Amino acid sequence: MSRRKTERQLNLVICLLSTRRHLTAQEIRRTVYGYAEADSEQAFKRMFERDKRELRDSGIPIQVGTGDAISGEEGYRISRADYELPEIELLPDEAVVLGLAARAWRHASLGEAAANALFKLRSAGVPVDTEAAPGLTPAMRTDESAFGPVWQAVRDRRPIAFDYRKPGQSEPERREVEPWGIVNLRGHWYVVGHDRLRDARRVFRLGRIRGEVEVLRGGPDVVVPEGVDLRSVAAGHRAEPEATATVRVRTDTAHALRRGALRVVPGEREGPDGGWDALTVPYTDVPDLVEHVASYGANAVIVEPAEARAAVVEHLSATADADVPAHDPVPAEAAAPGGGPARGPRSADQLRRLLMLVPYALGRDVRVPEVAEHFGLTEKQVVADLSLLWMCGLPGYTPGDLIDVDLDAARETGEIIIGNADTLAQPLRLTADEAASLVVGLSLLEALPEAEGLESGALKRVSEKLRTAAGTALGSLADSVQVRLEDSGDEQVEQTRRRCAEALESGQRLHLRYLSGYLDQVTERDVDPMGLVVQDGHTFLEGYCRLREDVRLFRLDRVLDLTVLPYPAEVPEGVGRRDLSGGLLQLSDRDALVTLDLESSARWVTEDYVCESTAELPGGGVRAVLRTPAPAWVVRLALRLGPRGRITAPPALAEQARAEAHRTLELYRSA
Repeated sequence: MSRRKTERQLNLVICLLSTRRHLTAQEIRRTVYGYAEADSEQAFKRMFERDKRELRDSGIPIQVGTGDAISGEEGYRISRADYELPEIELLPDEAVVLGLAARAWRHASLGEAAANALFKLRSAGVPVDTEAAPGLTPAMRTDESAFGPVWQAVRDRRPIAFDYRKPGQSEPERREVEPWGIVNLRGHWYVVGHDRLRDARRVFRLGRIRGEVEVLRGGPDVVVPEGVDLRSVAAGHRAEPEATATVRVRTDTAHALRRGALRVVPGEREGPDGGWDALTVPYTDVPDLVEHVASYGANAVIVEPAEARAAVVEHLSATADADVPAHDPVPAEAAAPGGGPARGPRSADQLRRLLMLVPYALGRDVRVPEVAEHFGLTEKQVVADLSLLWMCGLPGYTPGDLIDVDLDAARETGEIIIGNADTLAQPLRLTADEAASLVVGLSLLEALPEAEGLESGALKRVSEKLRTAAGTALGSLADSVQVRLEDSGDEQVEQTRRRCAEALESGQRLHLRYLSGYLDQVTERDVDPMGLVVQDGHTFLEGYCRLREDVRLFRLDRVLDLTVLPYPAEVPEGVGRRDLSGGLLQLSDRDALVTLDLESSARWVTEDYVCESTAELPGGGVRAVLRTPAPAWVVRLALRLGPRGRITAPPALAEQARAEAHRTLELYRSA
């Protein structure tokens, strides 16, 4: 966007802040520098309307009132009480937790809102520390395209309409919902609210919304029932186990099944087909039990109940009898890339910087390098902003009206000298999105034992200060967006997490017995810890793995045993932490490509796993292409899916799934 547009919008802000009454559009056209370039009344109206919209989108509260008492024509001004950020002071421990809260959104759609909030706080001289506690990386992702409009609807208290495909349905259904809030549960985002068409409370996973979310503008605002607990409503979808099954598993296999068992009875270690143990496994319904046990192939057999045993045979027969393709199917066409939230125009970014730079530089002895570092800019950007600021000021635009900037000093010595800018002396107030992004980030930290290393009251104090600084703009938005850490409350995981944090602090190496996320396999790992990452509802240890000779992420609920070794961690020189901007899953071109044809009831695979591409199949099915470093994992997935999905490429992998299904069925038939 042009430099002239930024100058015009900054001049408009200065004019509306300095006036004591509402100015009509025509008065603004005559007095604000930049509008004279509109060569017609229609061109001016379009320009002025666009400027107002963009300023409001940037959080600048333009009021509408009576500009002309005789004609009744509306006018505009900016109230300082609504514009200016109230004074806020942070103690050192509060600055640490606020920096951590902002980092939680670094790679998500609210990352820009969190960054803008920090800019504004820094412009007021608030010492936000975004580099503190480097060993902890809280992170939230909002990959679902529906997140943006649903967040907006929750913020504005507006109903929404969308097409939603439930698991097992071939076609989506239209839903009209009064959203009460958004919840992150088990690494996925859900909207909780009242379904108007069904007149009932419902929970919808955002990743299952198809197409665009329509925010309905007409009618009354959404009213959230008093006392509703969003997380409890969302978590209520998980049914508690109601029955138990007896499952025989081979020695040193089915490790995840063992961890969830109520009882493990060791069997004979010797025998013609190896040793077997007996597990008592809780389950809610037979289909879920069947899929879980079937995924282990010939390493697990259901003994009872009889109906579950018969169901496994039927389930695996579909895989055993499936035709192995003679060649690879036609590749799926790449799905349309998910568009993230559109960034604002470049002039809007520069305008926000100017409105933050002036309050920070006024009355302080600062230089260009310091300002660049403080706001995360380049020195060239700072000098360019100062040169634009020099052209702006109060209507009249005489030397006494313009902002005074010593550009020679900025270019030659780096010294920043600004004068005659009292109108912009106070930083801009936080918007609802900006304040909420930080408050929700703080709520994620509350669930982390690692945050106990900070003073216990810091989280609460910062949250209260942010709510005061945002004022009525925040409303109840921050309380309508909740995050739940999936492994919080798991005593074993919390103990593992604390020991990892202690090893990080003391700089000691760890030894792990670790259950692979891809294979039913436990490995021994020596790991030099580098940090803790919280993402997708789980906590991960990030460290240099001596076995793999590379940086790896270890999910703590898969750590079977942890020992702090009595010698120091030594991360090789030049080895750094992973770039998580693309997510936790780090794939490469060397990984195998696998094609799956899925029934409509198995579309969850495309929601839970990263797909290279997807394509619709007749009858509501989908063809998915996945990239994986462990093709054997896809064999387990195929066994789990049974009649609901099959491997179609590569043929050799499809044959492995078919052969494993045959081996498993022989065990059932021989018993």
